[in-house]
Parts: sequence; structure tokens; C-alpha cells
Amino acid sequence: MNMHNVVIGPHGATPEDVLAVARAGAVVEVGPAAVAGMAAAREVVEALAARPEPVYGVSTGFGALAVRHISPELRAQLQRSLVRSHAAGMGPRVEREVVRALMFLRLKTLASGRTGVRPVVAETMAALLNAGITPVVHEYGSLGCSGDLAPLAHCAQVLMGEGEAEGPDGEVRPAGELLAAHGIEPVELREKEGLALINGTDGMLGMLLMACADLAGLFTAADITAALSLEALLGTERVLAPELHAIRPHPGQAASAANMAKMLAGSGLTGHHQDDAPRVQDAYSIRCAPQVAGAGRDTLAHARLVAERELAAAVDNPVVLVEGPGGGRVESNGNFHGAPVGYVLDFLAIAAADLGSIAERRTDRLLDKNRSHGLPPFLADDPGVDSGLMIAQYTQAALVSEMKRLAVPASVDSIPSSAMQEDHVSMGWSAARKLRTAVDALARIIAVEMFAATRALELRAIAGGRPAPATAAVLAAVREAGVPGPGRDRFLSPDLEAAHVFVRSGALVRAAEGVTGPLA
Repeated sequence: MNMHNVVIGPHGATPEDVLAVARAGAVVEVGPAAVAGMAAAREVVEALAARPEPVYGVSTGFGALAVRHISPELRAQLQRSLVRSHAAGMGPRVEREVVRALMFLRLKTLASGRTGVRPVVAETMAALLNAGITPVVHEYGSLGCSGDLAPLAHCAQVLMGEGEAEGPDGEVRPAGELLAAHGIEPVELREKEGLALINGTDGMLGMLLMACADLAGLFTAADITAALSLEALLGTERVLAPELHAIRPHPGQAASAANMAKMLAGSGLTGHHQDDAPRVQDAYSIRCAPQVAGAGRDTLAHARLVAERELAAAVDNPVVLVEGPGGGRVESNGNFHGAPVGYVLDFLAIAAADLGSIAERRTDRLLDKNRSHGLPPFLADDPGVDSGLMIAQYTQAALVSEMKRLAVPASVDSIPSSAMQEDHVSMGWSAARKLRTAVDALARIIAVEMFAATRALELRAIAGGRPAPATAAVLAAVREAGVPGPGRDRFLSPDLEAAHVFVRSGALVRAAEGVTGPLA
């Protein structure tokens, strides 16, 4: 476990903080400034709780039931009932890293001093994270409005010592047992605290941040495999000239073209597109690779901007404004609506699907003897006896088709809830869930292109061709990782999985950068 400390203050968190906690087990500490801010906001809540007039979230019911004023003796029960009733998720368990990101982001908002919870609530949540206790959260239950209610409620329930959680050993046990085993005292929730624990975009935001990190690596990997394919198809690198991309000044496009140019520097294979069957220009899947991947990069840049803004936000309803007149106030608002996050989650799914689609078209070109400029059919050893990579492309095509279905936006849907009080929702959680699936599919698609392109390059090298130093380094690393080269047919599934691991682990990018230096 990475013991890097993340000190959380009142002014948000960084993407690196979220990844460190979610994926690397970083230790979380609630800083003194955050404790002071929470204490000041709590004073506002307690002052309002003592007044006879109802205040939403403090002394009323919730949602469509907000019209009922709750007397002081029932308010602790109100908070418990809220959490228990909202912990209504169904379906498979959500991944551990997603739950940890969700918890940390909710803790970030608690620490902002805008929610009105006592410091002990935030400190107990930090203790859960540090103990490696991960609440059981289910796939279905969030509409992405009023926050990721059901997922967050399952986490809040564990804070109360109820429900189920996974311990650091991976075993699921009753939450009360796990808390006791780690010396953590369950929290008895008071006014507003149950609501503050469940009202945020934390699940969808956590998944967005992790997807952004993963896609950044995959966009670079896709530039590398596009370069491999261009070289294996004897294409021209002249389309990568920086002056061509400067006249259409999209930054992502220029970055992708520069990556491909670095990969192909010194190649003895590029520029021979006139030799065997004259081509005036390469096919779109080769020639337009920087334009497609670059548009995805720019979409990713926008998604990161939205994520950073959301990280700086304090998403809750109602929210405590300590600096207001008369010692502060509590105000209802709509900041919990997940539209900003939902949109970019959908945008990324679209960009990822198109990147997968163009990669598959390059793979198909490598395998088709009528378009591969001298390569054997399906890159087979003895075509007809051997099928080569024919069905690897089928698998890749199936993944592309799945990604196209996953690219259908979730955020254009809305389904009314809470007796029409919550009559427009974002579906951001659903957008995040499908994006996670799409990211994994994209890594597999890129792996199949890498598998085919490296085999094709090795066949070119056997025939006397000279790959670029960077592509030669990738080829050597792929073989060293146990991904085989040309030869008779063999059990292909394990080889494709080894290629996927090579891509997803970042080994492909590292192998290329050993020659090119840092790639964008």
C-alpha cells in the first residue's frame, strides 16, 4: 500500500489526490483548517435547528416529504431513516476503486465547511478509508440527481455501523464487525448529517477522473499503434508534417501527429506507397489518424476542465453559507444536478468509440491481402491451412460494435422521481458506468491492432525491410512480454490477453518512449 498522505482542506482536492486514494491506498488526513471550517458551519446548523420555523434538511423531511416539520426528538431517527431507506441499490457490486473514490470525494465536500456536519463525521470517513474498509455499493440506484443517492447511502450506512463492507482482506462482513475490529466508533448522525452524506455527484465524478487518467494513456497508445500500422502498410509519413497540422490548429491533432512522427523517425519502410501498387494517398484510417485521435484528445481536455471545476465545488443541498448576514444561513439549491459531469462522460464515450472504430479499420487493412501491399492473407503462416489473425479481427469488431452501443448518451434521458419533485435527472451515474466498460473495450481494441501491426512489421523485417528505431523497440518489448510473432496457428486467446495487459499496463507507451522520449 502506498503510504503517501493526502491532507484534505476546505478548498477541494486534485485529480492526483483522488487517484492516490482510490487506486494506491493513500492515507487521508483531515487538516486543521477543514476541522475549523466544519465546526463553524455546524454552529449555523445548530442555531437553525433550535428555531421553531422549519428549515429544509435540518428540521424537515426530504424530497416530496419536505413539507413535514420534524420535532427535535425525532431528528436523529430522521437521519437514520434517511440513510437506511436510501440504501436501496441492487445488482452487482461496484468496483473497490470506484467506492473509494466516491467516499473520498464526499469527504472532500464535508471538509469544505459547506455541509454543516460535525468534524467527527469527516474524521470517521477518513478512518474507514485508511482502514481499507470499503462499503458494498451496488450497480443500480443512482439517477445522477440529488446526487448519487443510493451509492452514497450505502457508504453512509457503514459509517453508522450498519450494512455490509469489504475488509482489507477482501472478505465481506457486517459493517459493525469491521468497524469494531479496527477500533472505529460508529457515528450517531444528527441534524442534516445524513442528508449531507448522500447528496453529491461523487460517484460519477470519481469514475470520470479515473476514466480521464486511463484514456490519456490509451490516446498515446493509439498514436503508437497507428504509427505501427502506417509503417507496416508502407504508408507515407509526410501527412504528419507539423506545418500541415498548424493550418488546422486543434492542439490534440498536432499532439497526435507529433507522436506518430516521432515513432516513425528513421523508418526504412515508410514512403513506399508508390512501389507495389501506386497510391496517390493513404486511406482515411491511416491518413486521418491524427485528426480522429486529436479530436478525442481535445474532448478529453474539456472533460478534465469540467472535472477540475467539480473538484473545486462543494455539492450539497441545502448548503451552509457561513459568511451570510446574521451569522450565516442554510439555502436550498440545485448544485447536486449531475448534468455537467454527465455530458462529458458521454462525450468521452463517443470519442473512445470512434477511436476504437478507426483502429479496427487499420487492423482489417493489415489482414486483407488486397489492401495490405504484399502481406500474406490474415498474416497467416500458410494461408488456407492457417487462418492467422482472421478471428482476432472478429473479436475486435465485436468490441467496436459494443463501444458504439455504449456511445449512446445516457445524459439525454431523464426519468421523474420522488412524486415529481425531482422531475429532471442527469443519469450521470449510468453515463459513468458505461464509460468504464468502454475504456476497457478500447484498450482491447488497441491491443489487437498492436498484435496485428507488430506481426506485420516482423514479416516486413524478415523480407528485408527496416522498421524505425522506435517501432523496432516496441516490437522487441512486445515479444519479450510473451506476445508471439509470425508462425503457425496457435491458441490465440491467451496471446490477445497478453497484448491487452501490455497495453493497459502502460508497457507499450514506455517501450516507445525509451526511444522517442516523452510522448504527449
